[in-house]
Amino acid sequence: MSPIIIMFGILLFATALTYVVDSGQFERNGRLVIPGSYQTIDKSHSISNLFAVPGEDELVRPVSLIETVLAVPTGLTRMAGLIFMVLIIGGMFGVVTHTGAIDTGLEKLLSTVRGNVYVLVPALMVVFAAGSTFLGLASEYLLVIPIMVMMATRLGLSNVIGLAIVTVAVKAGYLASVTNPIPLTIAQPLVGLQIFSGAGVRFAFFLVFLVIGIGFVLYMIRKEGVNSIASMDINHAQLTTSHKLVLLVLMAGVAFLVYASNRWHWEHQELSGYYIALSMLIAAVGRVGPSEAADAFVSGMKKILMASMLIGVAAAVAVVLEQGKILDSIVNSLTAIIGGDSPFISAVGMFCSQLLLDFLIPSTSGQAAVSMPILGPLGQLTGVEPQTTVLTFLFGNGITNMLTPTSGTLLAYLATAQVGWLDWAKFIFRLWLIYIVVAIALLGVAVSIGY
Repeated sequence: MSPIIIMFGILLFATALTYVVDSGQFERNGRLVIPGSYQTIDKSHSISNLFAVPGEDELVRPVSLIETVLAVPTGLTRMAGLIFMVLIIGGMFGVVTHTGAIDTGLEKLLSTVRGNVYVLVPALMVVFAAGSTFLGLASEYLLVIPIMVMMATRLGLSNVIGLAIVTVAVKAGYLASVTNPIPLTIAQPLVGLQIFSGAGVRFAFFLVFLVIGIGFVLYMIRKEGVNSIASMDINHAQLTTSHKLVLLVLMAGVAFLVYASNRWHWEHQELSGYYIALSMLIAAVGRVGPSEAADAFVSGMKKILMASMLIGVAAAVAVVLEQGKILDSIVNSLTAIIGGDSPFISAVGMFCSQLLLDFLIPSTSGQAAVSMPILGPLGQLTGVEPQTTVLTFLFGNGITNMLTPTSGTLLAYLATAQVGWLDWAKFIFRLWLIYIVVAIALLGVAVSIGY
């Protein structure tokens, strides 16, 4: 089944929810929800609203079919920055691939480690996970994914393995977020904690998630029939001067990107401009003519055009929920599953609520702004320590984002790797379940030590 059909099915389901879920809203202080301020809003649940015309009244009502269709271009507009950035990255790697530097460089790398993927993959995943858990790197790795996919292809593995090398490592890093500023600078102050406090316990939990993630990826590599890479036929190709320059520019480009993103907080517009400039520089040092480079760039964009469309359709789901004013109602209802019998039960309830909430609010900072003001007081009432409350948010957000089709970042990863969401879901589902079980166990540890 086409992922577009799946995404439109989710969009229609979100529309249906606006007919069965009461509308309501919290009062807010900026982006932050004010706990206890939720109020329901009167609305008509009549099925006749299916054919309502946008703007014909100002009453709160369910979302019509016309508004559902219009939500798609609205979502595309909302996510335009990410969509164009993904397309430009695809074009850039079209140019890089055309120079031949990646193919030759991979041969050199495999020759260095004697083709042993069981040495190479763990080393790469440790590096990616460290960048994620300490610096919050995620979209920056979009540049790396095509290289990992090409490496996997060279080893006779599927594209999904190349994607997993990056994605599983990044998610393992985000799950613990040792000093990841993206969630911690919002979540911890909202429950009265010093930013980055409690890093020691989170580092220990990070190692647990990372070891399990690496073990899973290596298991799937072995399952695909790769038992010994050391005996594979490696072409000992020589890197030309232009190849070396292309690889040097690419590595320096990634390094500067990490620095610039953290130093100047670049958004999609700045990043896209940077990738365009990097493409031109790579074409120049790779001795690719202007017309030839333009054709390679367009060819690279074409490969991920349809996948990029999914990012906009996923955003349309959030548009529908907002228009129907049911997002706050769902958030308020999720707090009901948080039990008060024991701190551990309450922590697990918080974790489960975050798992479900992340499907609706895949943005890490957005979810923190909505959920933490509510979970913080609930944690205090049920005996859950503030650090553990933050953990429930980190675990729930990180695990759901491994799989949810409404996550723009995940869809961008899938687009650049040219992997369908269904293929990814089939691959990652077992690790997803394992991580849920491990997260609950680690929450038990956190509660027991009073973290």
